[in-house]
Amino acid sequence: MRIRALVAVVGLLLTAVTVDALAVTQVKSVRLWRAPDNTRLVFDLSGPVQHSVFTLTSPDRLVIDINGATLAAPLQVSTSNTPITSMRSAQRTPTDLRVVIDLTKSVTPKSFTLAPNQQYGNRLVVDLFDQEADAAPAPPTPAVATAPAVPVTPAQPAIKLTPVPNGKRDIVIAIDAGHGGEDPGASSSRGQHEKDVVLSIAKELQRQINTDKGFRAELTRTGDYFIPLRKRTEIARKKGADLFISIHADAAPSTAAFGASVFALSERGATSETARWLADSENRSDLIGGAGNVSLDDKDRMLAGVLLDLSMTASLTSSLNVGQKVLNNISRVTPLHKRRVEQAGFMVLKSPDIPSILVETGFISNANEASKLQTTSHQQALARSIHSGVRQFFQQNPPPGTYIAWLRDSGKIAQGPRDHTVRPGETLAMLAVRYEVPIAALRNANELKTDELKVGQNLSIPGTALAAQQ
Repeated sequence: MRIRALVAVVGLLLTAVTVDALAVTQVKSVRLWRAPDNTRLVFDLSGPVQHSVFTLTSPDRLVIDINGATLAAPLQVSTSNTPITSMRSAQRTPTDLRVVIDLTKSVTPKSFTLAPNQQYGNRLVVDLFDQEADAAPAPPTPAVATAPAVPVTPAQPAIKLTPVPNGKRDIVIAIDAGHGGEDPGASSSRGQHEKDVVLSIAKELQRQINTDKGFRAELTRTGDYFIPLRKRTEIARKKGADLFISIHADAAPSTAAFGASVFALSERGATSETARWLADSENRSDLIGGAGNVSLDDKDRMLAGVLLDLSMTASLTSSLNVGQKVLNNISRVTPLHKRRVEQAGFMVLKSPDIPSILVETGFISNANEASKLQTTSHQQALARSIHSGVRQFFQQNPPPGTYIAWLRDSGKIAQGPRDHTVRPGETLAMLAVRYEVPIAALRNANELKTDELKVGQNLSIPGTALAAQQ
């Protein structure tokens, strides 16, 4: 009898232990972010879980079953400007949690879990894609989605190329502010986030470029939300971009690291990207070339490979060219980490048809640079330097059919922008006469507060048409 009683007690204890083991994971909180085409929910968890998602109609609802979990605190989040009206939850069993989301309209859900990283613990991510939007992208891979998420911005309609005088189109610059939303990027010791700093710089760069006749800048993201890396270049392509610029402010293990850098895609990265495009049937049918005039879907594999290689080689050459011009101009406003354009296999630079550069504006992990990056004046100076490099490149290499190409071909740009290193005895007035540009244009192009020059100083000589406008 005593043995039976002991077995019963042990059985009860094992059952209790099993229930506790299954219920160790808690749903601690939920965060919400809004992107132009979707709403993202991120559930913070104390451990891994299994889950399932399905929708109901009349009325529209989304049901999320989280197995092996309990709710640690009420799920409270602002749902304004989203299709979500309310969120409720209940324990279906002691170890199974059900979350019901009431909706104003039907959505297409996609969900995945993320393992812990340096910033966050386990997470369950649920994306609610607006059904009227384009086909939803696949969930990001762990390598890309260390912390992807997305705040409230209105949907952005497709933007068409706008003709400028003489029936010539603008040169389009796609500006990509790195990170965003749930992915803050690098952070300073004072809590500054890379995603916020680079968005400010990107918006200022857009403003400056849009003051130039014949140029138009478009942002890949306009607010604090996450966009997967490949989708950033897709957005640039849809906007008809002639150049893609990704803006960052990285961190380094050593807080002493400082200086700005410019990156282009590496040769190895270009080779692997060409192979990936050829292996992907969807990519092979995409258009390549800035004007969208080369299709791969009617080419055999060898010819398609040659065309892609030629496109990638041309893009790399242009990327290195514009990158060096941007770097030369940045050196006038902030120290450089490296004096030459570096090359690496950044995913965001892998566009076969669009010249692409990545600008590291400085190290946010360096206290001095973090302080500068936070100021409006330094952000404006960085944007001006990038703007100057881009303008110099395109006045020398304008795409056919653009207003800038028309200016050059009609002789209205007699000479494109150049670089000049000051020699002993040279004055600003002498250089103005030599290059046939006004002194005021030289001052503006180089942000000079006085006419005093130093031997060895690098100056940007504006194109004569640009100088005449000033």
